[in-house]
Amino acid sequence: MYDGDSFFTLSIGGQIGLAMLSLMLWAGWFWIVRRLTRFSPLWVRLLFAIAAFWLFVWLSPQVYYLYYLMVISGLPMQIVVQTPPGLSDLGQVLLFQSGLNLSAHGQAILGWSLILAAAKKSPQRSELTAP
Repeated sequence: MYDGDSFFTLSIGGQIGLAMLSLMLWAGWFWIVRRLTRFSPLWVRLLFAIAAFWLFVWLSPQVYYLYYLMVISGLPMQIVVQTPPGLSDLGQVLLFQSGLNLSAHGQAILGWSLILAAAKKSPQRSELTAP
């Protein structure tokens, strides 16, 4: 299914680094959504999670390209971010229909985890200060 995916053109060290970068980005995005929306109503949490996901889908290609610049010699320095994705683009990503590659599937997993993190009830302020 992932034949020809750019992940497999990297060395083992490059693959491990890319996996670590992806894991760190996922953890950071997950933490941001949980932390910044913890006392917000459900609709705000969900809207924030979708907005965070939208930003990730739009801007993360540049982060990944910078990683590829470090591990592959000869790549030109360039901006790879394109126009922001539309709602239909986000829907295709979430439904695993935007591409048969690790990047697209990773984005879908991130999107669903952000939505689920936002949907999970956060502790109330009074619960955090209770003895």
